[in-house]
Amino acid sequence: MNPFQRLLLFISLLILPNFLSAQGIVNKRSSFYAFTGISGAKLREFNEMLADRGLSPLRNRYRSYGLGYQARINDFIVGFELSQHQSKSSSFDEFEIRYRTSRALLNVGYALTEEGRFQLIHYMSIGVGYLNFEMLPKDQTQNLESFLLNPEEGFVLRENNIQKGTQYFGDFLTEIGFQLTYDFDLPGRKEAIQALAKVGYSFSPFEGRWEMNGYSFNNTQAGAFVRVGAGISLPDRNFFYKDASIGVSLIRGVHFSKPDALNTELVKNGFQPLEGTPSNWGLRILGETEGLLYGVDVFNSAMKGPASDSQHQSLNSLRVYANAGMKFFQFKNLAVGAMGGFGYGNIRYTLSQNEKPDFPELFEQRYFDGYLKSSGLMAKPEVLVEYGIPMTSRKFFDLVLSASAGYELAIGNYRLGELGMVKYLSGPMLGFSVGIRP
Repeated sequence: MNPFQRLLLFISLLILPNFLSAQGIVNKRSSFYAFTGISGAKLREFNEMLADRGLSPLRNRYRSYGLGYQARINDFIVGFELSQHQSKSSSFDEFEIRYRTSRALLNVGYALTEEGRFQLIHYMSIGVGYLNFEMLPKDQTQNLESFLLNPEEGFVLRENNIQKGTQYFGDFLTEIGFQLTYDFDLPGRKEAIQALAKVGYSFSPFEGRWEMNGYSFNNTQAGAFVRVGAGISLPDRNFFYKDASIGVSLIRGVHFSKPDALNTELVKNGFQPLEGTPSNWGLRILGETEGLLYGVDVFNSAMKGPASDSQHQSLNSLRVYANAGMKFFQFKNLAVGAMGGFGYGNIRYTLSQNEKPDFPELFEQRYFDGYLKSSGLMAKPEVLVEYGIPMTSRKFFDLVLSASAGYELAIGNYRLGELGMVKYLSGPMLGFSVGIRP
């Protein structure tokens, strides 16, 4: 079992049952939110190498984007966040240098205020991450045939490479900070709009865990941060009886499509085809109020394999959906519903050398890897069946098992070079999930 799966299993099977069985529960609240923010990170070793060559250091700020889920039971807080952190680009000759990281974090905290409109929470996080550092041309090749003839455009370094699949998340990360939230009631609705702000510090607790090609990149995962966001909350004060909740689940999905058009081009140019069909791991946050369903899906569909004796390839697609629907059947703990999703998707094809030298030789040679990318809109209707299993005698939360079937529709060109990938991104899919719902 990989670190990403162990982290979610830790939430559902260890923390909540132990805590809830020892507490007299009075107040409950669940919420989900989106956030953005800024942080700083100086890559000391890489900047020293640039300075030795009379070059300016990399910009030391990066911007964060993410989604989060939080449940409050009395004063105890548990939640989960999935985020991406993108640096600004720095120019060098015809190249751009940048990095990005992704993180999956479990948050545990304590509310310093009573349940109400205003909340002040102190929390800490543990989780896993991914790092991408690249030096590529400002104007990358947009022709697939030209790319496959000469894919060595620069270099791409990846640690815990989720371009191969979300299960490759790894190496522990931590955060510590404070969160402030305030509720604004929605007229005629039991939900509230929640505004939030977070300040804190993120870091990697183990020295040397983020080294690539002889240099340390630990600071890409460290620094003070400020984040702001907004979301939907279900405050306890709005409910005389509980007919609403928001839950979080880990998704395992299977897609029934193959990159046949891309494989044809790969074989034509002497590369091995990508075999099998894509699968994904992802996160689903799903709320319900009197049969109305709403929430967010985030998942990462990936394929990987050898391209030649000295090269590796991956085909990766991130999907983010905003969902809405209805639960039209409920019998005890069994429910059936339907949802429609609309959101963002991308596709990235990477062709990289298996062996690359360490810095500073890598910086001098430069030409090893390349990738093509495209993005657009996605739509997804689906039906779902779920079964909730109460996990404590007082039914403070359920373990929710669900299955869904849907069809994804790519809206846009989604071209790798001039090759259209809409047929690959569109098609039926099955999803299975396990999660918790207060």
